[in-house]
Amino acid sequence: MQQESSETKKVDYRLLRRLIGFLKPYKPHIGGAVVLTLVSSALGPLRPYLTRIAVDDHIVKGDFPGLLMFVGIIVGVLFLQGALQYGLSLLMTWVGQRVLLDIRNTLFRHVERLALRFYDTTPVGRIVTRVTSDVEVLNELFSSGVVLMISDVMVIVWILYFMWSTSPQLTMMTIIILPFLLIASFIFRGKVRKVYNLIRRQVARMNSFMNEFVTGIGVVQLFRQEERMTRQFAEINKVHRELQDRSVFYHATFFPVVEFLSAVALSIIVWYAAGNILSGAMTIGMLIAFTQFTEMFFRPVRDLTEKYNTLQSSVVASERIFSLLDTDMTVPDAPNAAPFTTLERAIEFRDVRFSYDGTTPVLKGVSFTVNKGETVALVGATGAGKSSIINLLSRFYEFQGGDIIVDGKSIRDVRQHDLRARIAVVLQDVFLFSRTVEENITLGREEITHDDVVNAAMSLGADPFIRRLPHGYQTNVRERGAVLSVGQKQLISFCRAMVTDPDILILDEATSNIDTETEQLIERSITTMLQGRTSIVIAHRLSTIQRADRIVVLHHGEVAEVGTHQELLAHGGLYAKLHALQFA
Repeated sequence: MQQESSETKKVDYRLLRRLIGFLKPYKPHIGGAVVLTLVSSALGPLRPYLTRIAVDDHIVKGDFPGLLMFVGIIVGVLFLQGALQYGLSLLMTWVGQRVLLDIRNTLFRHVERLALRFYDTTPVGRIVTRVTSDVEVLNELFSSGVVLMISDVMVIVWILYFMWSTSPQLTMMTIIILPFLLIASFIFRGKVRKVYNLIRRQVARMNSFMNEFVTGIGVVQLFRQEERMTRQFAEINKVHRELQDRSVFYHATFFPVVEFLSAVALSIIVWYAAGNILSGAMTIGMLIAFTQFTEMFFRPVRDLTEKYNTLQSSVVASERIFSLLDTDMTVPDAPNAAPFTTLERAIEFRDVRFSYDGTTPVLKGVSFTVNKGETVALVGATGAGKSSIINLLSRFYEFQGGDIIVDGKSIRDVRQHDLRARIAVVLQDVFLFSRTVEENITLGREEITHDDVVNAAMSLGADPFIRRLPHGYQTNVRERGAVLSVGQKQLISFCRAMVTDPDILILDEATSNIDTETEQLIERSITTMLQGRTSIVIAHRLSTIQRADRIVVLHHGEVAEVGTHQELLAHGGLYAKLHALQFA
């Protein structure tokens, strides 16, 4: 994903149209909200107009029965307006929450299918901000912003209409200060737009920092870096607070300006009334009505400025959201990709060339074959390309040259979902979810029963320690398996891999982080499980791969040697040197 720009942008109405596209499923509800808005926007300005009639035609003339009727009409208008506004607020909040649900689900589904290359270059905190904070910013826009902007515009139109119907001259004198209000609003919008963009960027920085800090809290405490991390967070938080202070300052300056202009308009009305009421050119009712009109007129103008800020903040948030949605960093299937049910013959790497960044080669023409039922071990120094081979076979990345053939078909012509369903990978760094032991083994796959889980655990020797846990298979392992040892987590990852009886088993440094006793337990289980299964084993510890059918030795992204353990030792090449170093 592209780096966030510090440039302050004006409202992008193309983005707004795209954003409002999420409202399409709710067109009937929006239509009803617009009708409620049009009716309720007329009822507010109607009250001062009725008040003028009540004063001039009934109070002044002493017509108390007629006055009572008008008081009843005004009270009825108030109740009707309140009921309409209640219905409008309820309806738009309902729509807004469902639109936010749709956007979050859309974002989550998109993030799920992005290739690992995207996560290699994008901070987790930034992704979390997009799906949570940035979507929440849109709440006000969908819940009230769009419809209430229409409402405010209609209120202004109705106010001007009733004002003109009451006194055209006084209307012209009242709105003469409108240009000054527009200038103040324009300056305010520009300042707030800039500071809000900076605030959103700072929130993303804060989320990224917190995510990294919490993930690495053990390292922080072990190396006594608490004070340094506290200073760094305080600095980020200080910048955020300063930006918020600037935002508060702009609001605190703008609204008194609006109130001042409103007072000026009211002063014009009083000045005009002082010279015209006695002459009969203006009535008491007109004075009261225009006083109310003036107060009403500046309220929607002020609200429109606030709604513009909502609009601007929504555009900034939507720009980030659509930037994520437009990220097409995926490994696509071919249009005519074939299903894959089981491995029949072999997996063949043919002159495979690969680079993570497109410039630095990781694999330089790698070729080897894994026949059905064979165990092939990959050996080499760190950075030789072993894990990259696994990533390509699992279709996590797209290779730039050569091909990977599965049963005579290019891996690009096989459906990824089907292929991964038949591959089980056990990684060195085991990730466990904050769920029960059983849920971490099944991963929500409904076809796996409790008996399947227990059988897999028993075959791998994990059943005894699982039953010793407080709630057995229903014990919550907490975040990242905090209640388990490294060896126990590794055993659960083996159960996760074996419970579906996969065709292809991949062990990526699966025994490098566990104690000798647990390793021996896993080794005994692996020996049985590998029989008759197509397996690829990666390990730095050569003792775990000596029984492989073939060993592929990688060196700087190339295949240096291929053979059995004894053949490679007899050859006296790179493998023999690695063996001598490890067992000297």
